Amino acid sequence: MDMQATPPIELRRFSDRIGFVTLTRKEVRRFMAVLGQTVTAPVITALLYLLVFAQAMAGRASAYPGVSYTEFLVPGLVMMAVIQNAFANSASSLIQSKVMGNLVFLMMAPLGPLEWFGAYVAAALLRAALVAAAMLAVVTPFVHLPVRAPLALFAMFLLAGGSLAVLGIIAGIVSQKFDHIAAFTNFFIMPLSFLSGVFYSVHSLPPLWFHASRFNPFFYMIDGFRYGFFGQSDVSILASLLWSAGFLVAVSAVCLWMLASGYKLRR
Repeated sequence: MDMQATPPIELRRFSDRIGFVTLTRKEVRRFMAVLGQTVTAPVITALLYLLVFAQAMAGRASAYPGVSYTEFLVPGLVMMAVIQNAFANSASSLIQSKVMGNLVFLMMAPLGPLEWFGAYVAAALLRAALVAAAMLAVVTPFVHLPVRAPLALFAMFLLAGGSLAVLGIIAGIVSQKFDHIAAFTNFFIMPLSFLSGVFYSVHSLPPLWFHASRFNPFFYMIDGFRYGFFGQSDVSILASLLWSAGFLVAVSAVCLWMLASGYKLRR
């Protein structure tokens, strides 16, 4: 009886892998079904920001030597899109499942916290990567963007996208309706992303706001991502990597505890 109740470790691992892959495919299909809303719309919004600010700030002194303002602006807009879309993908999926009442089917599936966690993060990273790639494909013929540190660029994308995907899971868990997600986006994600140096160098800020920016994790994500293109940044790439990695570890610990304990999921 004991042998029948406890499947071999190889079988359990295979089953876990199937669950992770299946949930990931489900999440990817969910956002791919509305590609115009999940990928095309964010790209158009970011391009409008680029068009307006590039024209309004034409002739502005460059933040970095040899880098025009338009070149400086593009990586910030790309990372802002990554941040917002990675968060939106995880948060919207969970709140939709809650509102539509199908979250119970996921709760009944033989999925552990790590499978939930990994699937939602993987799908959010894929959506963020599609948005970033589409933006870069559109602007590259018009804006020269050298890639000085590709490893740093890739690492910052994973850390930033992963952190916001996890934060989206947390927001989806604690929220009970779409208004809660909207409040989280409007009062936390949007302000921190806009005040993180997307449109300016933090060295141009007054001392109070300069020091306040150093406590914004989104600032390090954007600054480190920008370093990947130009090899220049407002703070050292090591500081950006450490801050972003620390933020990812912190939100992941909270998220995994919520998933393991069933917080706000099991009623």
